[in-house]
Amino acid sequence: MLPATWLKTAEQLCRALAQEAARYGAEPLPPIQLEDAVFVEVTDPASSLPSYAGTWRNRQGIRCGSLTLNSDGSYYAEYDVLTQHPDKPGWFVEAVTVWGRDGTLKVEPRLLAAV
Repeated sequence: MLPATWLKTAEQLCRALAQEAARYGAEPLPPIQLEDAVFVEVTDPASSLPSYAGTWRNRQGIRCGSLTLNSDGSYYAEYDVLTQHPDKPGWFVEAVTVWGRDGTLKVEPRLLAAV
């Protein structure tokens, strides 16, 4: 269960992932929603404080995204997109990622060269 103190940030990360995925025409993706992620509490090895790791799974039960909220205020999330890049022939968008700390977000695609 994700504590209330992380809800606003986690929802913001979901929106950022969905917006970035939409930029690459990744359809049809299921909505990237916080309530679809399953969270577990983990111990931050650096501080021994609780952190939270969430996982999204597709209908087949295969992991298709993750969200990590660290005790130091940093976070990282990724969601599989698996689509051709609309502007770069020969490249695929494997996933979209978002990371940051204390309200600052950075978003980008993770690209793979076509073989």
